[in-house]
Amino acid sequence: MSKRLCSREENLRNCPCTWEPCDKKGICCECIRYHWSRGELRACFFPPEIEKTYDRSLKTFIEYWSKRIK
Repeated sequence: MSKRLCSREENLRNCPCTWEPCDKKGICCECIRYHWSRGELRACFFPPEIEKTYDRSLKTFIEYWSKRIK
């Protein structure tokens, strides 16, 4: 099995995270691991108006999407 390397530059083009000091931007596996260890989801799971609040909690995710998905 070959090792797949992610392309940080390509990932950065699609990363909606607005937290400027983040050292995990573009390294999705590290971002997932970090946020999940805190009971959170990463920025790309939220619309811009929620993402900019930096509330990445599961509660906020469920509240937002439960009103839109029926």
